[in-house]
Amino acid sequence: MCCVCAACLQSAGKAREADYASSASAGASPGGGDQPEANNNTTTTTSATATATARGEGAKGAAKGQPKGEVVGEEGPAQLHPALLGASAALEMKPLWDEFHQLGTEMIVTKAGRRMFPTFQVRVLVLEPLQQYILMMDFVPVDDKRYRYAFHNSSWIVAGKADPVSPPRIHVHPDSPAEGAQWMKQVVSFDKLKLTNNQLDHNGHIILNSMHRYQPRFHVVVMQPQGKGGAGAAAAAAAAARIEDFKTFIFPETSFTAVTAYQNQRVS
Repeated sequence: MCCVCAACLQSAGKAREADYASSASAGASPGGGDQPEANNNTTTTTSATATATARGEGAKGAAKGQPKGEVVGEEGPAQLHPALLGASAALEMKPLWDEFHQLGTEMIVTKAGRRMFPTFQVRVLVLEPLQQYILMMDFVPVDDKRYRYAFHNSSWIVAGKADPVSPPRIHVHPDSPAEGAQWMKQVVSFDKLKLTNNQLDHNGHIILNSMHRYQPRFHVVVMQPQGKGGAGAAAAAAAAARIEDFKTFIFPETSFTAVTAYQNQRVS
């Protein structure tokens, strides 16, 4: 894992269980039916929110009263990298995601690894054309519960406390790094990403626990120029200057329950 990816994961990927629930899907039911639909297909959670989430704060509290482009962390304010200030992302196939979300999206996980359906695809907007970016995804638990499907009333119900969380993994888009102009030219598809329930997986797949709920997150990371010290030195310099070099996007309608076989007949 490159230094830039590791730094992003450390800063944005530690949100776990109830901490994340307050920022992305507060009050959402496992079926997703009582969660209001978004007004459009662009949902942005800046690194300010991601940082606050990692500290156990809600997104609402993180955004309130914060100057645009400024990130507040434990060491004080930090600036969002200039190449990320205007960056945004739009979810592709939103009507399909909305339809699944209303029914309660389920994603198959297998020992060998299974691709997501629907496939996570986004359009990335307002990047610096000549700036190099890395695009990546990770997955965080929606809550600290384990679920089971109650067939008698066709709904998911809480079955107990969540199983231990696996070490976090990220999936870096295979075209990374690439210039902003390249990323904006076409839809970015994470069709190579696979989900597994194999806790000993050595293939780099995303490890999830079956019968648990997860939220995918999409990250845009600025590729720091490498000087004499390489990427590690560049990342260290950015950290010293308190510059956040990633921006996180969350689409609540893409949350799902991991299963080894579809439980709800309406989504199979």
